Parts: sequence; structure tokens; C-alpha cells
Amino acid sequence: MKLVIQIPCFNEEKTLPVTISELPKAINGIDEIEILVIDDGSSDNTVKIAKEHGAKVAQLHIHKGLAKAFKTGLDTALEMGADIIVNTDADNQYCAKDIEKLVKPILNEQADIVIGSRPVSDIRHFSLLKKFLQRFGSFVVRTLSSTKVEDAPSGFRAFSRNAAMQLNVFDNYTYTLETIIQAQAKGLQIECVDINVNENLRKSRLFNNMLAYINHSIITMLRMFIVYRPFRFFASLGVVALLAGTTLGGRFIYYYLTGGGKGHIQSLILAAIFILAGVQLGIFAALAEIVSINRKLLEDIQYKLKAEKLNNK
Repeated sequence: MKLVIQIPCFNEEKTLPVTISELPKAINGIDEIEILVIDDGSSDNTVKIAKEHGAKVAQLHIHKGLAKAFKTGLDTALEMGADIIVNTDADNQYCAKDIEKLVKPILNEQADIVIGSRPVSDIRHFSLLKKFLQRFGSFVVRTLSSTKVEDAPSGFRAFSRNAAMQLNVFDNYTYTLETIIQAQAKGLQIECVDINVNENLRKSRLFNNMLAYINHSIITMLRMFIVYRPFRFFASLGVVALLAGTTLGGRFIYYYLTGGGKGHIQSLILAAIFILAGVQLGIFAALAEIVSINRKLLEDIQYKLKAEKLNNK
């Protein structure tokens, strides 16, 4: 059983040595551990330091962002023959000893993906606003994905080989939220384990602009919900429109029958608009479901081609 610990990096020459030095050298049930550093176009000595510490390096010569680095890591780790892939951050925020907790449910065949849940309320360098956003964001993701994920933004995760082969990352900003929604839609089992965090070595780069982070997160969740739950999305909007149209139509009929219909023609017009919109959204829902089925078939083909390619190596 081979474990690959991947570390996406962008100018991490100061924190990377600490992160690598604390990674476990042996784990029960794991025969081999390799370290993979994904260099996201760093301009410092990240690559040199990674190699000096015995890590394999996958280089993106142009800075493409965390999401692309993460996906490159999954693909490279699969090519390295990984049975389990653990993703951790280069700033050493996650306690490396807890990697054993992450891989255990996969080794026991109880999960396809394991997410480390941080003690968000107890993290001293998190502001009150950041703690609130972390908890609220996780609640929204749980609702959209129908999962029990406690810490959705956590990047400390373990993936089985099967799960890593099925995941796609469309977002250019981060992978944490969309992979949860995507994994649930694909029937992958997600488990959570409590983990510890280390002292802060540097400021978070994703949270430098809080408004931008919130905006990106909302767009990502909405897009993933539309992609993987298209029928529910458009059908829900259609039902709301139909209810609004029916209510307004009923209001007009009531006043009309009671002799006060004059002057309420606006209700009739709005009712017609809402009902028409509801019918159109219902049609969109049906068409979106057909597109969704086609996407699933294409993903099955992608999975089989990827499996064949990796098996031939």
C-alpha cells in the first residue's frame, strides 16, 4: 500500500522545510510513503529545497493557482502508483501526526475521501469573522451537498485511488468546496476526522481579501450545484415561480369574483409572467437533466481511459 503526500507550493522556501520534516516516516498499514511537491511557478528556492529534502517535484512553470496545483498533484500521484493520496498545506498549519487519522478510514474501506476537521473555534490566529465564515460556509456546503462535512474549507484530506481518478477540478481559485459537492454527486463516501493545527507560520493567502474569498466561494458552490444537481436547481426555481404565479392569479380571481377585480389587472399580468417562467424553468430542468446524464457518461469514459492508461504504466 503506497501513500503519496502531496504539498502544493507557491514561494514556500521558508515554511516547506518545517512541513516536510514533520511528515510521518511510517504509518501502520502503509508499506511506502513518498512526498510530492507541486511547484506552482515559484520564483524562490522552493524547488531546490523540496529536492534537498527528498521530495519529488512536479512543476507548473507558470503560476496557475491552488486548484490547478492540487489537480496536478492528484494526477502525478496516481502516475507514481499511489493507493492513497494525502493533501496538506506547505505552511504547516495541519498537524502531520494526524495523517494516520486521515488514511485509517480508507485503509479500513470505510471511506473514499477523508477530510480533517479543524478546531476552528479554538484557533487563535483566526479572527471572529473568519471563524464565522468558516462555520457558515461549512453549513451551506453541507446543505447543498447533503453531506456531514464539518470543515468544508479544510485542505487536509486523504483520497483513495478510486476517488482521485474520478475527481475533476473546474475552479481556478480553490478545490475544497467543489470537490465535496462533486464527490457526493458521484457516490463517493466522505468521512471526517478531528485533527489538530500548528502555530501560524504565515498569513493565509486565500483570506487576504475576505470579500473576494466570499464572492469566489458563493460562485463556486452555485456553479457546482447547477452542474451536479441541475434538475433540483431549475425545478426549485420553477416551483417558486409557479407558486408566485398561482398566488397572484388567485388574488386576481378573488377580487374579480367579489366585484373588486377592476384595478387589479397588474396581478393578472404578473401571474401570467410567473407561470410562464415556471413552465420554462421546468423545461430547463428536464433539458439540464439530459445534459447531466450525458456528462456522467462522459465521466465514466474518462475514468475508464484513465484507469487503462495508469494500468499500462
